[in-house]
Parts: sequence; structure tokens; C-alpha cells
Amino acid sequence: MLKRPLDGEYPEYYTPYVNLVSEDNLLTILKENLVKTIELFESLSEEDGLFRYAENKWSIKEVLGHMADTERIMSYRLLRVGRGDKTALAGFNENDYVKSSQINNLPIKNILEDFIATRKATLTLFQNMPEDAWANIGFANNNEVTARAIAYIITGHALHHCNIITERYLTLLK
Repeated sequence: MLKRPLDGEYPEYYTPYVNLVSEDNLLTILKENLVKTIELFESLSEEDGLFRYAENKWSIKEVLGHMADTERIMSYRLLRVGRGDKTALAGFNENDYVKSSQINNLPIKNILEDFIATRKATLTLFQNMPEDAWANIGFANNNEVTARAIAYIITGHALHHCNIITERYLTLLK
């Protein structure tokens, strides 16, 4: 059980993600989220995957691609910080990543496979992180952050986007 990070262990703009994590057993939450994400995306058609709930919003496929990209980047940050690396890590622009991915050209199945592979790697990283490494402090996007805060951010980010898909996309798609 990983203790919830304290204020000051992460940039304030991540607070909504951290607050979405209601339990301390992040592995259970991530495993349950993986099952729900698989069920959700396997139920969508290719046409559904291109749906946008408003102009200039990402398609459902782009949201899933963003989830995989962000989890991959944040897990890399967790690895670096968890291993005690003090090198400052660059930020990234999620809109640029989505645009450059051209993910709408891929079948949903391929995007989902990428997400699944990323999540499985995240799970093993969490499982194998030494207990004392969770308190390590690093620097990402010009901000100080602890390894444990990154773990909560990863978890909350996934929950956030699944909520968005359910609340904003699927309600209009049906």
C-alpha cells in the first residue's frame, strides 16, 4: 500500500488526478482500470473511434493514444526518479503528440494493444519498485516530484480519461 502523496510532492496542476485515486492500492486500481478500458474499447466500432464530442476535441482513438503515450512517459519518469536520477526531465505537449501520432489511421485494436502493453509495463514497474524508492525526489517539466506522486498521477490520469470517455463521448454517441 503506497501512501498518498502530500501537497508539495507534485505540481498543483496534477491535483485533480491525485484526488481521483480513492484507494491506496494502486496496483488493484490499475488492473481494474485495464479490464474496464479493454471492455470499453473492444465494444467500439472503427466509426465510433473517430467520434469527437465537440469541434477541436480529440477523437476517442486519440484519447486512447494519449492515455498510452502519457502513461509511457510518466512511467519513464517514475523509473528515473525511483532509481534516484536527479537529471531534470523535459515536459511534453500532449496536443503535439496526438497530432503527430496520426492515430486515427490505426485500427482501435492496435491502439488498445499498445495501451495494454504500456499498462503491463507500468504494473511491473510498480510491483518491482523498492519500498524506499517511492520517497525519491526528481525534477520533471521544471517541477519537483516524488516517485510516489508520479504513481498517483499515472493512476489518476487513466481514471480521468476513462471518465471523460464515458461522460462526454459515450453519452453523445448512443
